[in-house]
Amino acid sequence: MAKKKKKVINETGFESVENALSKTEQYIEENQKSLTIIVSMIAVIVAVYLGYKRFYLAPAEKEAQAEMYMAEKYFETDSFRLALEGDGSYLGFLDIIDEYGVTKSANLAHYYAGICYLRMDDYENAVEELKKFDANDVMIATIALGAIGDAYVELGELKEGLSFYVKAAARKKNDFTTPIYLKKAGLIYEEMGEFDKAIQMYESIEKNYPESQEAFDIDKYITAARIKSDHS
Repeated sequence: MAKKKKKVINETGFESVENALSKTEQYIEENQKSLTIIVSMIAVIVAVYLGYKRFYLAPAEKEAQAEMYMAEKYFETDSFRLALEGDGSYLGFLDIIDEYGVTKSANLAHYYAGICYLRMDDYENAVEELKKFDANDVMIATIALGAIGDAYVELGELKEGLSFYVKAAARKKNDFTTPIYLKKAGLIYEEMGEFDKAIQMYESIEKNYPESQEAFDIDKYITAARIKSDHS
């Protein structure tokens, strides 16, 4: 009796699978035209994307890199206006952004342009350009966040500046950039009268980054912040 019952269950299971397959086949039959169109569209999109990368983006990237060479040279010699705007014969970073906007070089040009503006004391444009820069590496992307913080501080917007210093310090922690921005955050906390938080920043340098340049005399900053905290 038990075997018969099991057989019935198995047969019912097979019937369910067969029914499901039949429904799938029926759906494909009824919607064959639509499915063919969808598959064809996907194939066209993939082909267009691959063609775009190979025949437009790759050549544009190569050309942008070549065009940006002189702007980078001007940047290295602190000729920030020429680096930013070009010299009449060679493009500047702003030209690279305008003419090669979809390339990685144009993205990097946003970073360079932001730093140029920062060094030229044009802090609002510095913020605007640096916020357009998109990268995921350890150093440059972190420095870009810190530079936005610098620009906001110069504009007198301490809270905004502080928030970017904190982001820069927390981003992909390492022995070079992290202590730099911890110290900058500590100094802003002091300026805002939040001495306990400043001490936390300084002590983090002392504890976690003892070999960094910022740790060399950080005990002086800790002591000074504690004295200010006691008298506040």
